[in-house]
Amino acid sequence: MVQLGASNRGLVDFNQPSLYISALSIAFNPTFWNIVARREYHNKTLTRLFNGNSQRACYALALTIFSLGLFRDFLFERALRSQPASPLLEHPWAPPLAYILIICGNILVLSSTYALGITGTYLGDYFGILMDEPVTSFPFNITGAPMYYGSTMSFLGTALLYGRPAGMLLTAEVLLVYNIALSYEDPFTSEIYAKRERERRDAGKKLK
Repeated sequence: MVQLGASNRGLVDFNQPSLYISALSIAFNPTFWNIVARREYHNKTLTRLFNGNSQRACYALALTIFSLGLFRDFLFERALRSQPASPLLEHPWAPPLAYILIICGNILVLSSTYALGITGTYLGDYFGILMDEPVTSFPFNITGAPMYYGSTMSFLGTALLYGRPAGMLLTAEVLLVYNIALSYEDPFTSEIYAKRERERRDAGKKLK
């Protein structure tokens, strides 16, 4: 168990600015990429910045999202360091469970990226870079959103490893904002592919 200066400040120290900074970062990231991706879909904003090259524009967004994720994780870890530990989480089972969650979470994230590729992972659909067909192999045969749930598992594992209830609170926020993001992303992405199928049917009818 990581011990980093716990004190009697209750389960969560709400006087620490780092807690709110981390919470803002967690909420900002999916909000940012959804706004940017939708602007790209409707206005080709990023593609125009890259002289009409949608592939490069998508890779630029991927790098931005990845970097924001690293910064968010850094802020999360800093927030945990300034929070009190709890005896409730100081049990022999906590570290093994934490590592299992982190390992399994990373397996979901990495295998999802491998299955989808960079453009499939980082909103390539919004750039007009569509998959030929839905991916149904692992990890998508376990959950439809392995990136999001794998990331949530890693957050939870880290919170357990540090023994910080504040980490559990921030993890709950991670799960909440990801599910809100999914409520917007899934219908929008489905409509992108439904539109492609309608266009294919219409093109087929014209050829007859």
